[in-house]
Amino acid sequence: MAIPTAKLRELYSQMLLIRDFETATEREYKAARIGGYCHLSSGQEAATVGVTYALDPKDLLVTGYRCHGFALARGVPASEVMAELFGRSGGCAHGRGGSMHLLDVARGYYGGWGIVAGQLPIATGLALGLVRQGRKQCVVCELGDGAINMGAWHESLNLAAVWELPVVFVVMNNEYAMGTSVERASAVTELHRRAAAYDLPAERIDGNDLIAVAEAAGRMLSSARKHRQAGVLELVTYRYRGHSVADPGLSYRTSEEIAEHVRHDPIDRVRRLLSHAGVADAKLDALAIEAREHVAGAIEAALASPPPPVSELARGMYAPGSAAQFARMLAGAPFGERELVFAGGLGE
Repeated sequence: MAIPTAKLRELYSQMLLIRDFETATEREYKAARIGGYCHLSSGQEAATVGVTYALDPKDLLVTGYRCHGFALARGVPASEVMAELFGRSGGCAHGRGGSMHLLDVARGYYGGWGIVAGQLPIATGLALGLVRQGRKQCVVCELGDGAINMGAWHESLNLAAVWELPVVFVVMNNEYAMGTSVERASAVTELHRRAAAYDLPAERIDGNDLIAVAEAAGRMLSSARKHRQAGVLELVTYRYRGHSVADPGLSYRTSEEIAEHVRHDPIDRVRRLLSHAGVADAKLDALAIEAREHVAGAIEAALASPPPPVSELARGMYAPGSAAQFARMLAGAPFGERELVFAGGLGE
Protein backbone atom coordinates (compact mmCIF):
# COMPACT_ATOMS: atom_id res chain seq x y z
CA MET A 1 0.00 0.00 0.00
CA ALA A 2 1.69 3.16 -1.19
CA ILE A 3 0.56 5.98 1.08
CA PRO A 4 0.83 9.39 -0.63
CA THR A 5 2.98 11.92 1.19
CA ALA A 6 0.01 14.18 1.94
CA LYS A 7 -1.89 11.29 3.55
CA LEU A 8 1.23 10.20 5.43
CA ARG A 9 1.47 13.70 6.89
CA GLU A 10 -2.13 13.40 8.03
CA LEU A 11 -1.43 10.07 9.71
CA TYR A 12 1.68 11.55 11.31
CA SER A 13 -0.47 14.34 12.73
CA GLN A 14 -2.85 11.74 14.16
CA MET A 15 0.04 9.97 15.86
CA LEU A 16 1.29 13.24 17.33
CA LEU A 17 -2.19 14.07 18.57
CA ILE A 18 -2.56 10.69 20.26
CA ARG A 19 0.85 10.97 21.95
CA ASP A 20 0.21 14.48 23.23
CA PHE A 21 -3.33 13.58 24.26
CA GLU A 22 -2.08 10.68 26.37
CA THR A 23 0.66 12.80 27.95
CA ALA A 24 -1.91 15.44 28.89
CA THR A 25 -4.33 12.76 30.12
CA GLU A 26 -1.78 11.46 32.61
CA ARG A 27 -1.23 14.99 33.87
CA GLU A 28 -4.97 15.65 34.21
CA TYR A 29 -5.50 12.33 35.95
CA LYS A 30 -2.85 13.16 38.54
CA ALA A 31 -4.56 16.53 39.00
CA ALA A 32 -7.71 14.60 40.01
CA ARG A 33 -9.75 15.79 37.04
CA ILE A 34 -10.20 12.24 35.76
CA GLY A 35 -11.66 9.48 37.89
CA GLY A 36 -11.75 5.72 37.66
CA TYR A 37 -9.22 3.66 35.76
CA CYS A 38 -7.18 5.18 32.95
CA HIS A 39 -5.00 3.29 30.47
CA LEU A 40 -2.58 5.07 28.13
CA SER A 41 -1.39 3.89 24.72
CA SER A 42 1.79 5.96 24.37
CA GLY A 43 4.15 4.02 22.08
CA GLN A 44 1.40 2.18 20.21
CA GLU A 45 0.49 4.99 17.81
CA ALA A 46 1.62 3.30 14.59
CA ALA A 47 -0.46 0.20 15.31
CA THR A 48 -3.52 2.25 16.22
CA VAL A 49 -3.36 4.67 13.30
CA GLY A 50 -2.36 2.00 10.77
CA VAL A 51 -5.39 -0.15 11.57
CA THR A 52 -7.90 2.70 11.56
CA TYR A 53 -6.47 3.98 8.26
CA ALA A 54 -7.48 0.66 6.66
CA LEU A 55 -11.09 1.01 7.84
CA ASP A 56 -13.76 2.19 5.43
CA PRO A 57 -16.13 4.85 6.81
CA LYS A 58 -18.94 2.28 7.12
CA ASP A 59 -16.83 -0.39 8.81
CA LEU A 60 -17.32 -0.99 12.53
CA LEU A 61 -14.70 -0.77 15.26
CA VAL A 62 -14.77 -2.38 18.70
CA THR A 63 -11.87 -2.12 21.14
CA GLY A 64 -10.73 -2.91 24.65
CA TYR A 65 -10.29 -0.30 27.35
CA ARG A 66 -6.97 1.18 26.12
CA CYS A 67 -9.05 3.12 23.66
CA HIS A 68 -8.24 6.86 23.63
CA GLY A 69 -6.02 6.55 20.57
CA PHE A 70 -8.54 4.51 18.61
CA ALA A 71 -11.29 7.03 19.27
CA LEU A 72 -9.08 9.90 18.11
CA ALA A 73 -7.88 8.04 15.02
CA ARG A 74 -11.45 7.14 14.13
CA GLY A 75 -12.29 10.83 14.07
CA VAL A 76 -13.89 11.44 17.46
CA PRO A 77 -13.00 15.06 18.33
CA ALA A 78 -10.32 15.40 21.00
CA SER A 79 -12.57 17.76 22.93
CA GLU A 80 -15.28 15.09 23.17
CA VAL A 81 -12.80 12.39 24.21
CA MET A 82 -11.30 14.62 26.91
CA ALA A 83 -14.76 15.68 28.11
CA GLU A 84 -15.66 12.01 28.44
CA LEU A 85 -12.56 11.41 30.57
CA PHE A 86 -13.63 14.33 32.75
CA GLY A 87 -17.13 12.84 33.08
CA ARG A 88 -18.79 15.82 31.38
CA SER A 89 -21.98 15.89 29.35
CA GLY A 90 -20.05 17.03 26.26
CA GLY A 91 -18.20 13.73 26.18
CA CYS A 92 -18.68 11.24 23.36
CA ALA A 93 -20.63 8.98 25.78
CA HIS A 94 -22.26 11.98 27.50
CA GLY A 95 -19.99 11.65 30.51
CA ARG A 96 -21.32 8.23 31.52
CA GLY A 97 -18.59 6.04 30.10
CA GLY A 98 -15.27 7.49 31.11
CA SER A 99 -11.83 6.44 29.95
CA MET A 100 -12.58 2.76 29.33
CA HIS A 101 -15.95 3.16 27.62
CA LEU A 102 -15.56 5.71 24.85
CA LEU A 103 -18.23 5.46 22.18
CA ASP A 104 -19.26 7.14 18.92
CA VAL A 105 -21.73 5.04 16.96
CA ALA A 106 -22.13 7.73 14.30
CA ARG A 107 -18.49 7.15 13.37
CA GLY A 108 -18.79 3.37 13.53
CA TYR A 109 -17.00 3.16 16.87
CA TYR A 110 -18.94 0.75 19.06
CA GLY A 111 -16.90 1.31 22.12
CA GLY A 112 -14.10 0.60 24.38
CA TRP A 113 -15.04 -2.24 26.73
CA GLY A 114 -13.74 -2.59 30.27
CA ILE A 115 -14.02 -6.37 30.70
CA VAL A 116 -10.99 -8.24 29.36
CA ALA A 117 -12.11 -10.05 26.17
CA GLY A 118 -15.67 -8.83 26.73
CA GLN A 119 -15.58 -7.04 23.39
CA LEU A 120 -14.93 -10.19 21.33
CA PRO A 121 -18.47 -11.67 21.47
CA ILE A 122 -19.86 -8.19 20.82
CA ALA A 123 -17.71 -7.75 17.71
CA THR A 124 -18.61 -11.24 16.52
CA GLY A 125 -22.30 -10.45 16.98
CA LEU A 126 -21.93 -7.20 15.04
CA ALA A 127 -20.32 -9.14 12.20
CA LEU A 128 -23.20 -11.62 12.23
CA GLY A 129 -25.60 -8.68 12.03
CA LEU A 130 -23.80 -7.35 8.96
CA VAL A 131 -24.12 -10.74 7.26
CA ARG A 132 -27.83 -11.09 8.02
CA GLN A 133 -28.45 -7.57 6.74
CA GLY A 134 -26.49 -8.26 3.56
CA ARG A 135 -24.10 -5.36 4.16
CA LYS A 136 -20.62 -5.47 2.62
CA GLN A 137 -18.83 -4.12 5.65
CA CYS A 138 -16.51 -5.59 8.22
CA VAL A 139 -15.73 -5.35 11.91
CA VAL A 140 -12.34 -4.75 13.52
CA CYS A 141 -12.07 -6.09 17.04
CA GLU A 142 -9.02 -4.85 18.94
CA LEU A 143 -7.77 -6.75 21.98
CA GLY A 144 -4.67 -6.99 24.11
CA ASP A 145 -2.31 -9.95 24.34
CA GLY A 146 -3.80 -10.93 27.71
CA ALA A 147 -7.29 -11.33 26.25
CA ILE A 148 -6.33 -14.29 24.08
CA ASN A 149 -6.14 -16.46 27.19
CA MET A 150 -9.83 -15.87 27.94
CA GLY A 151 -12.60 -18.21 26.93
CA ALA A 152 -14.30 -15.53 24.84
CA TRP A 153 -11.31 -15.60 22.46
CA HIS A 154 -11.88 -19.26 21.60
CA GLU A 155 -15.65 -19.00 21.38
CA SER A 156 -15.57 -15.91 19.20
CA LEU A 157 -12.94 -17.18 16.77
CA ASN A 158 -14.70 -20.50 16.43
CA LEU A 159 -18.04 -18.87 15.57
CA ALA A 160 -16.36 -16.38 13.24
CA ALA A 161 -14.82 -19.29 11.33
CA VAL A 162 -17.89 -21.57 11.35
CA TRP A 163 -20.29 -18.80 10.30
CA GLU A 164 -17.80 -17.10 7.94
CA LEU A 165 -18.12 -13.70 9.56
CA PRO A 166 -16.42 -10.50 8.33
CA VAL A 167 -14.46 -9.74 11.51
CA VAL A 168 -10.73 -9.17 11.93
CA PHE A 169 -9.30 -9.66 15.41
CA VAL A 170 -6.39 -7.27 15.93
CA VAL A 171 -4.13 -8.36 18.79
CA MET A 172 -2.14 -5.45 20.20
CA ASN A 173 0.78 -7.42 21.57
CA ASN A 174 2.57 -4.87 23.73
CA GLU A 175 4.43 -7.71 25.48
CA TYR A 176 2.69 -7.40 28.84
CA ALA A 177 -0.77 -8.26 30.14
CA MET A 178 -0.87 -5.89 33.10
CA GLY A 179 2.45 -6.89 34.72
CA THR A 180 2.80 -10.39 33.25
CA SER A 181 4.93 -10.91 30.15
CA VAL A 182 3.66 -12.89 27.20
CA GLU A 183 6.42 -15.45 27.81
CA ARG A 184 5.09 -16.17 31.29
CA ALA A 185 1.41 -16.23 30.36
CA SER A 186 1.22 -17.90 26.94
CA ALA A 187 2.49 -21.31 25.92
CA VAL A 188 2.52 -20.10 22.30
CA THR A 189 4.21 -16.70 22.33
CA GLU A 190 3.68 -16.02 18.62
CA LEU A 191 0.07 -15.23 19.31
CA HIS A 192 -1.18 -15.19 15.72
CA ARG A 193 -0.42 -18.92 15.48
CA ARG A 194 -3.41 -19.62 17.69
CA ALA A 195 -5.68 -18.78 14.78
CA ALA A 196 -4.62 -22.07 13.15
CA ALA A 197 -6.86 -23.92 15.62
CA TYR A 198 -9.81 -22.34 13.81
CA ASP A 199 -8.36 -22.51 10.29
CA LEU A 200 -8.24 -18.71 10.07
CA PRO A 201 -5.60 -16.71 8.21
CA ALA A 202 -3.24 -14.83 10.48
CA GLU A 203 -0.22 -12.54 10.27
CA ARG A 204 2.34 -11.14 12.67
CA ILE A 205 3.48 -7.60 11.86
CA ASP A 206 5.86 -5.07 13.35
CA GLY A 207 3.25 -2.90 15.02
CA ASN A 208 5.62 0.09 15.13
CA ASP A 209 5.88 0.18 11.33
CA LEU A 210 2.94 2.33 10.21
CA ILE A 211 3.18 1.31 6.53
CA ALA A 212 3.41 -2.41 7.30
CA VAL A 213 0.42 -2.22 9.65
CA ALA A 214 -1.67 -0.32 7.10
CA GLU A 215 -0.81 -2.82 4.35
CA ALA A 216 -1.56 -5.92 6.44
CA ALA A 217 -4.77 -4.47 7.86
CA GLY A 218 -5.85 -3.38 4.40
CA ARG A 219 -5.45 -6.90 3.03
CA MET A 220 -7.34 -8.55 5.86
CA LEU A 221 -10.16 -6.05 5.96
CA SER A 222 -10.62 -6.26 2.20
CA SER A 223 -10.87 -10.06 2.41
CA ALA A 224 -13.36 -9.76 5.25
CA ARG A 225 -15.59 -7.43 3.24
CA LYS A 226 -15.41 -9.28 -0.07
CA HIS A 227 -15.24 -12.91 1.03
CA ARG A 228 -16.59 -12.92 4.63
CA GLN A 229 -13.18 -14.10 5.74
CA ALA A 230 -12.37 -13.66 9.41
CA GLY A 231 -8.71 -13.29 10.39
CA VAL A 232 -6.20 -12.49 13.11
CA LEU A 233 -3.63 -9.72 12.88
CA GLU A 234 -0.99 -9.63 15.60
CA LEU A 235 0.77 -6.28 15.97
CA VAL A 236 3.93 -6.41 18.04
CA THR A 237 4.31 -3.08 19.77
CA TYR A 238 5.12 -1.63 23.20
CA ARG A 239 3.51 0.69 25.73
CA TYR A 240 5.82 3.20 27.33
CA ARG A 241 3.70 3.78 30.41
CA GLY A 242 2.42 1.29 32.96
CA HIS A 243 -0.68 -0.82 32.55
CA SER A 244 -2.71 2.06 33.97
CA VAL A 245 -1.80 5.51 35.24
CA ALA A 246 -1.65 4.04 38.74
CA ASP A 247 1.08 1.61 37.63
CA PRO A 248 4.65 2.97 37.38
CA GLY A 249 5.45 0.06 35.06
CA LEU A 250 8.88 -0.57 36.59
CA SER A 251 8.27 -3.51 38.93
CA TYR A 252 8.14 -6.01 36.06
CA ARG A 253 10.43 -4.35 33.49
CA THR A 254 13.56 -2.26 33.63
CA SER A 255 14.07 1.35 32.67
CA GLU A 256 16.73 0.11 30.23
CA GLU A 257 14.14 -2.04 28.46
CA ILE A 258 11.79 0.89 28.11
CA ALA A 259 14.58 3.17 26.88
CA GLU A 260 15.54 0.64 24.21
CA HIS A 261 12.01 0.65 22.83
CA VAL A 262 11.85 4.44 22.95
CA ARG A 263 14.97 4.53 20.76
CA HIS A 264 12.83 3.00 17.99
CA ASP A 265 9.86 5.28 18.54
CA PRO A 266 7.13 4.79 15.89
CA ILE A 267 6.54 8.54 15.56
CA ASP A 268 10.21 9.17 14.85
CA ARG A 269 10.11 6.45 12.18
CA VAL A 270 7.29 8.20 10.33
CA ARG A 271 9.03 11.56 10.66
CA ARG A 272 12.08 10.09 8.94
CA LEU A 273 9.88 8.79 6.13
CA LEU A 274 8.42 12.24 5.63
CA SER A 275 11.85 13.85 5.71
CA HIS A 276 13.06 11.45 3.03
CA ALA A 277 9.96 12.38 1.00
CA GLY A 278 11.04 16.00 1.08
CA VAL A 279 8.88 17.43 3.87
CA ALA A 280 10.85 20.18 5.60
CA ASP A 281 11.69 19.85 9.28
CA ALA A 282 10.04 23.21 9.95
CA LYS A 283 6.71 21.87 8.66
CA LEU A 284 7.05 18.73 10.76
CA ASP A 285 7.84 20.83 13.84
CA ALA A 286 4.76 22.93 13.11
CA LEU A 287 2.61 19.79 13.12
CA ALA A 288 3.93 18.93 16.58
CA ILE A 289 3.06 22.41 17.86
CA GLU A 290 -0.39 22.15 16.30
CA ALA A 291 -1.01 18.83 18.09
CA ARG A 292 -0.08 20.30 21.48
CA GLU A 293 -2.34 23.31 20.91
CA HIS A 294 -5.16 21.00 19.84
CA VAL A 295 -4.90 19.04 23.08
CA ALA A 296 -4.73 22.23 25.16
CA GLY A 297 -7.94 23.40 23.47
CA ALA A 298 -9.57 20.05 24.17
CA ILE A 299 -8.84 20.42 27.88
CA GLU A 300 -10.35 23.91 27.95
CA ALA A 301 -13.47 22.68 26.16
CA ALA A 302 -13.81 19.73 28.53
CA LEU A 303 -13.55 21.97 31.58
CA ALA A 304 -16.24 24.23 30.15
CA SER A 305 -18.64 21.33 29.65
CA PRO A 306 -21.06 20.71 32.55
CA PRO A 307 -21.42 17.36 34.30
CA PRO A 308 -24.48 15.31 33.34
CA PRO A 309 -27.48 15.86 35.64
CA VAL A 310 -28.10 13.08 38.12
CA SER A 311 -31.61 12.61 36.71
CA GLU A 312 -30.12 11.61 33.36
CA LEU A 313 -27.61 9.01 34.58
CA ALA A 314 -29.94 6.05 34.03
CA ARG A 315 -31.34 7.25 30.70
CA GLY A 316 -30.97 4.69 27.94
CA MET A 317 -30.52 1.72 30.26
CA TYR A 318 -33.87 0.16 29.36
CA ALA A 319 -35.30 -0.29 25.87
CA PRO A 320 -38.81 1.01 25.09
CA GLY A 321 -41.42 -1.58 25.99
CA SER A 322 -39.24 -3.37 28.55
CA ALA A 323 -40.81 -1.80 31.64
CA ALA A 324 -42.58 -4.98 32.76
CA GLN A 325 -39.47 -7.12 32.35
CA PHE A 326 -37.27 -4.77 34.37
CA ALA A 327 -39.88 -3.44 36.81
CA ARG A 328 -38.28 -5.09 39.83
CA MET A 329 -34.85 -3.70 38.88
CA LEU A 330 -35.85 -0.04 38.78
CA ALA A 331 -34.48 2.35 41.37
CA GLY A 332 -36.46 1.94 44.59
CA ALA A 333 -38.93 -0.42 42.89
CA PRO A 334 -40.04 -2.24 46.08
CA PHE A 335 -41.55 1.02 47.30
CA GLY A 336 -42.78 2.31 43.96
CA GLU A 337 -40.24 5.11 43.47
CA ARG A 338 -39.40 6.18 39.94
CA GLU A 339 -36.69 8.75 40.60
CA LEU A 340 -33.03 8.39 41.58
CA VAL A 341 -32.50 9.93 45.01
CA PHE A 342 -29.07 10.45 46.56
CA ALA A 343 -28.70 10.97 50.31
CA GLY A 344 -26.23 13.41 51.79
CA GLY A 345 -27.36 16.51 49.99
CA LEU A 346 -26.13 15.51 46.50
CA GLY A 347 -28.23 17.19 43.86
CA GLU A 348 -28.18 17.73 40.14
